[in-house]
Amino acid sequence: MKKSAAVRLGATLATAALAAATGLAVSTTTASAAVTGSATGYATQNGGTTGGAGGQTVRATTGTAIHAALCNRASSSTPIIIEVQGTINHGNTTKVSGSSCNTAAGVIELKQISNVTIVGVGSGAVFDQLGIHIRESSNIIIQNVTVRNVKKSGSPTSNGGDAIGMESGVRNVWVDHATLEASGGESEGYDGLFDMKDNTQYVTLSYSILRNSGRGGLIGSSESDRSNGYVTFHHNKYENIDSRAPLLRGGIAHIYNNHYVDLHESGINSRAGARAKVDNNYFEDSKDVLGTFYTSEAGYWQVGGNVFDNVTWSARSGDNQPAGPNPTSTTSVSIPYSYSLDNANCVPDVVNRTAGANKGNQVSNGNCTPQNPGPTDPTDPTDPPTDPTDPPTGTNLSLGAGADGSSKAGGTSYGNVIDGNTGSYWSPNGSTGSVSVKWSSATSVSKAHIREAAGSEGAIRGWRVLNHDTGAVLASGSGAGAISFPKTSLKKITFEITGSNGTPKVAEFETYSG
Repeated sequence: MKKSAAVRLGATLATAALAAATGLAVSTTTASAAVTGSATGYATQNGGTTGGAGGQTVRATTGTAIHAALCNRASSSTPIIIEVQGTINHGNTTKVSGSSCNTAAGVIELKQISNVTIVGVGSGAVFDQLGIHIRESSNIIIQNVTVRNVKKSGSPTSNGGDAIGMESGVRNVWVDHATLEASGGESEGYDGLFDMKDNTQYVTLSYSILRNSGRGGLIGSSESDRSNGYVTFHHNKYENIDSRAPLLRGGIAHIYNNHYVDLHESGINSRAGARAKVDNNYFEDSKDVLGTFYTSEAGYWQVGGNVFDNVTWSARSGDNQPAGPNPTSTTSVSIPYSYSLDNANCVPDVVNRTAGANKGNQVSNGNCTPQNPGPTDPTDPTDPPTDPTDPPTGTNLSLGAGADGSSKAGGTSYGNVIDGNTGSYWSPNGSTGSVSVKWSSATSVSKAHIREAAGSEGAIRGWRVLNHDTGAVLASGSGAGAISFPKTSLKKITFEITGSNGTPKVAEFETYSG
């Protein structure tokens, strides 16, 4: 016992030394009040976006500390919430090495990782001349931060000149209440504020300010880069931008309740087969706010409820095909998630009161009235209760069904969760993972019961239950036990562990119809 205590003490001292050297404060908290609200738009699809919910919370005051927090995780998918306070710049951002990270100096590198939240707290988080690079990663939340003056030429350079850039198979990113700004265009050394390319999908940018830049952002780096899409932009303010607000190449975008003011050359540039649903936006003191520009490869749009206030339109000619002066729809776009539209006439006011960092993370209620969002999972009081002493009753639908999941630990089996034997179990290959129950035909399910193997009770922390057919999140919370959700007809249901204490072991994944 004394030896075990000594080992633990040594680990604690090592962590403390790292914290002192990097500006990393370690906490054992599993949720943070600083993170508010839940993902919206396309970030809710494909299984949803929860970031580091259910994981450890740490405080970072340097870029090196952010990298250290990523590298100190048990694995590259272990959930973590990184609270950032202060100014992050080149002088305090160095590379940190580890098996759970892939970082670099001069840029905040979220590369080949998943399940991470970065949130500004306290007096604010400013990434000064330092970009945030998301590559080959998934389930990322960035909230309440300012990123400014990132350059691709001149000195210092970072992230190719993008404030936030995503590329190479990125999935499920929610950027919320951010301020992204530059001090000029390409000739001054700046590039885009919010760029997505090379197969980036299921992204939402909400309640953010993009300003003082030549380029607002793009989806797709060239006319042939059409693997990106399913992006939502809502309640953002684009101000003093030359073009790309945004530029869309292929894919689908939903653009609603944004305030555009002082766009100099063009705004929403839908091209190369892109389809944009453009709802209830307010365009003001701007030029050519919607259309296909600078290419012969057309894009399309569905418009409704927008206000055009002192907007000028160029004549249609060659590679410039503005949608105005009386924009009409050229396609139809079906949106798979629910959302509430503010009337366009109130958008300037509600966006001014809610968008950007350090605004209290307020959101609109769909009636033009800002309000405080609820806390983020897994501490949301509306989460379905989990009570292991009150399991569901009736027929366990998992018996006789099939099972599969993510990578499993050695010596375990997916089938162990549906065999009715609590003496066998499945474990993920790591601290997080998912296991599914599946049927050959649609089955109605409204309850589940997660039974942990003997000796591992309490290991499961954060979790989500997913309709695997659609990717919809049916329930989320913390701790194993009974789970209730609206009755749903599906062929496959997934229990996803997003956070754990030790090694999670699921003995039984029971399902019930009522």
